[in-house]
Amino acid sequence: MTGSDAIRLRGVTKAYDRRRVALGPIDLDVRRGEFVSLLGPSGCGKSTALRIVAGLIAPTSGNVNVAGRVASAQTGRSTGFVFQEPTLMPWASVRDNVRLPLTLAGTPRSDADRRIDDALALVGLSEFGAAFPRELSGGMKMRVSLARALVTEPDVLLLDEPFAALDEITRFRLNNDLLALWRRLRKTVVFVTHSVFESVYLSQRVVVMTARPGRIHAEIEIDATERDENFRISAEYAAYCRQTSQALVQASEPRAAS
Repeated sequence: MTGSDAIRLRGVTKAYDRRRVALGPIDLDVRRGEFVSLLGPSGCGKSTALRIVAGLIAPTSGNVNVAGRVASAQTGRSTGFVFQEPTLMPWASVRDNVRLPLTLAGTPRSDADRRIDDALALVGLSEFGAAFPRELSGGMKMRVSLARALVTEPDVLLLDEPFAALDEITRFRLNNDLLALWRRLRKTVVFVTHSVFESVYLSQRVVVMTARPGRIHAEIEIDATERDENFRISAEYAAYCRQTSQALVQASEPRAAS
């Protein structure tokens, strides 16, 4: 790895048996502080790749380095993971849900309390620490999940279609909030999505994957300095969306995966 790389995959594959090859081989570098989206058809291995980077599952072959170390359960401490569902404990308050990874890591309570306060402030939930998941909207639950990922102060933030189940207005708002967080914290972000529009709006680079077994079909640089509502309605945004859509259509064709 170079000093500018946060994530490096070389020859990575994942096979569950001889008939079910889910991923690869893929080679991918993600620079420190970069925002990258993985885009591809359903079942192409986007989430599998993300879980391999997180150390949640092991690759069948290939090498994975995260923050200069071989990816494993131990490198999970350098990554924060946001799942598609908030996966909150319904019996626990917002603060206690965010506290969970710190408790598992044995973080002293005084340090944990400070980190929880900071994480809730980052996602705009400082006033909801005592609330329970049943009292929250879908968007607020996802903010709690994001706070829980940030509370360990990770180098790399991994998000697996976190806004897919939300309505468009809430999704747009959380897209903007996520971008604001990224600009402020400058963490390395890898974001899995099936939305062309979301990938172009959020990312510095969109990695388009083929149908299963997922391989990299194209990488599209999104060279836009401003990401706001004006960008959403601009000709520049529309052109990037067309280019990305065309790449996705090509990647979904059977010959692209062969």
